[in-house]
Amino acid sequence: MLVHLTITNFAIIDRLEVEFGSGFNVLTGETGAGKSIVMDALGLLLGDRASPELIRAGCEEATVEALFDLTGRSDLQAVINAAGFSAGSELILRRVITRAGRSRAYINGGLATLTQLQPLTEQLVAVCGQHEHQALMGRDAHLPLVDTFGGHEALNCEYRELFAAWRATGEHLARLSEAERERARRLDLLRYQAREIGEARLQPGEEEELAAERLLLQNAERLAAAANNGYETLYAADGAVCAALGRMAGELEGLAGIDPELGQLAETLRQSLYTLEDVAAQLRSHLNRIGCEPGRQEEVEERLALLTALKRKYGASVAEILEQQAAIVTELDELEHAEETRAALEAELVGQLTALLDVGSRLGAARREAGERLGAAMQRELADLSMAGARFELQLTELPEPGPLGLERGEFLLAPNRGEALLPLARIASGGELSRILLALKRVTPGREQVPTLVFDEVDAGIGGATATAVGDKLRAVSRNAQVLCVTHLPQVAAGADRHFLVVKRELAGRTVTGIEPLAGEARVAEMARMLGGAQVTERSLAHARELIGAPPQG
Repeated sequence: MLVHLTITNFAIIDRLEVEFGSGFNVLTGETGAGKSIVMDALGLLLGDRASPELIRAGCEEATVEALFDLTGRSDLQAVINAAGFSAGSELILRRVITRAGRSRAYINGGLATLTQLQPLTEQLVAVCGQHEHQALMGRDAHLPLVDTFGGHEALNCEYRELFAAWRATGEHLARLSEAERERARRLDLLRYQAREIGEARLQPGEEEELAAERLLLQNAERLAAAANNGYETLYAADGAVCAALGRMAGELEGLAGIDPELGQLAETLRQSLYTLEDVAAQLRSHLNRIGCEPGRQEEVEERLALLTALKRKYGASVAEILEQQAAIVTELDELEHAEETRAALEAELVGQLTALLDVGSRLGAARREAGERLGAAMQRELADLSMAGARFELQLTELPEPGPLGLERGEFLLAPNRGEALLPLARIASGGELSRILLALKRVTPGREQVPTLVFDEVDAGIGGATATAVGDKLRAVSRNAQVLCVTHLPQVAAGADRHFLVVKRELAGRTVTGIEPLAGEARVAEMARMLGGAQVTERSLAHARELIGAPPQG
């Protein structure tokens, strides 16, 4: 769960630190105090897009850092370790944005990419905010919710694989049909290309070998001069090194009987002489090879020019040209045997479609069964949220042909009151109803308890009275299985909190800053009274606040 959050130089926040606890945590405050800024900072930490505009005026960078307690969550520790970051019972995430527009993320002190950060934070925190209202209004999000509820991942995976293969075969067949329409022209072109590349008899690595040989040929005179000079100096010229060493070795050998040490030195000279004679022989052999093939440099240049011309047409290297040659041969074979290829592809397409329809039908049946269970579960949840007469159903509409998600389109329908017709959410649900539907979905879809922290960002918008009390009770029920952070403006919701935090905006040293304060005792009663009665806090609103939170009366 989220234990500690630190925000520095973010928007109008100078430095803000807050300690959250398990259970139900609420954040309240007057409009404009900065509640949304705190949520934006948390979103940045979770992987949202960074912008220099978020940095506090006059500062060069903004930082958001959070400490998570992973005690008992070996699954999350394993995920972190698998990503290459050490993990124990604690996890520290940090996000930094700079005035220059750069963004850095850290996982337990190690530099991380957003592609590493986001999948991890999705398993740590689930944010349920106003943007999810928009997702609920669009039917594209409905089938995935049903599949999550029904646990259809295996069927979905099988369907997606079959759909991808079926579509790929269809595209292959379409390309073949297009090619067949220009078959004669295409055959001529492919045959010419195959012949041109084939006649070149390309060999992997030959361009590099030719380039090295050209370098030798271009410097043949210098190489020959060096080899000849070395041979002459060592062996052939008057006073050559080898002759002088031979004479010196002979003189020392003649004196070995007198001084045995000179005999040892003579032996060393003889060994050096043999080595130098071998070097001289190799230089003479190298000299004979340099320039021994008249016209070879011209051949090399012509071959390299041919390779350059082929690269302009078929690829950036000999390896790419050979790959292109293989593709040309394959396409040429297809066109020359187009009827057989088409028949094979059509048969494959039929088989793939049969398998796809089978899996799609099973997936559709599973969705219908899950949709009925989801509707019943949602109606029970909505009844607890002061929508006792509401009906919630999944409508499945068959598609004319298989789609990426299945054989049907799914859409949630709602009748918010008894006796009303079922209509799509986008056409009937109010903001308050959407808030309650979203909360109910979070309650009934599996996996919610796997995410240790749930953040509800003003999902109670548009509701009040008894409904607000019901929402508060439901959020408190959710908090029994996961840590809940809720930004709310409703006292009925805040009343059930285990911890209450006040977001305040003040002016310090001529600048506006946002801070957060934990509330308890009379301070909490005062905030609840403000939420109940507005700016005018009266004895009556204070008494009502104490009644809501179960605080003892004063006096």
